[in-house]
Amino acid sequence: MILPIFAYGQPVLKKKAEEITPEHSGLSQLIDDMFKTMYHANGVGLAAPQIGKSLRLFVVDASPFAEDEPECEDFIQVFINPEIVEQTGDKWKFNEGCLSIPGIREDIERKPTIVVRYYDEKFEYFEEEFSGRIARIIQHEYDHLEGKLFTDHISALKKTLLKGKLNDISKGRVSIDYKMKFNLK
Repeated sequence: MILPIFAYGQPVLKKKAEEITPEHSGLSQLIDDMFKTMYHANGVGLAAPQIGKSLRLFVVDASPFAEDEPECEDFIQVFINPEIVEQTGDKWKFNEGCLSIPGIREDIERKPTIVVRYYDEKFEYFEEEFSGRIARIIQHEYDHLEGKLFTDHISALKKTLLKGKLNDISKGRVSIDYKMKFNLK
C-alpha cells in the first residue's frame, strides 16, 4: 500500500525514533509499503518517521545513481536499528532534497565514507562500510531516525531565507504528485 509521506512540520520528523524488535508486528508489510511509497514518490530512500512511524527503520534504492556510480546498481537495502559508528574523509557537498520537504534542495556537506551496524529485514546483523552516494543516502535517512532533516545542516541565513517555503510546505501549500500528510494546525 502506498502511504502518505509526512511533510515538514510534522512532530514525528523531529523525534528520535525507537528501536525495533524482531517480534515487531507487521514489519514485513511495513517494509513492503515503504518501498512502494518511496518508488511512487520517485525517492531513493525513505525512513519510517517519514510515514509517521517513529521506528529505527529505513529503506534505500540507490540504483538511479548507477550511471554515475556503478556500485549503486541494484543497491536495494533495508536498514533496521542502524548505527553509524564511523565517518571518514573530507566532507563533500551534494545537492540534497527530501520527500518530506518537496521543492527544496540545498548543498549539504557530508563525509564520503561511513561504517554502519544494522539488521536487515531478516534481522541478520551486518557491519559494513559504504562510500559515495550510497553513504550519503544512508546518512540522510539515518538523520531522520535521529529527528534531523537536511535543512538542519544548512546555515541560519539559508534557513531564514527558506522559512516562507518551509511554512508553506507544513501547511500543505505545495504542488506534489504523491500523497502527503500535513500539519494543518
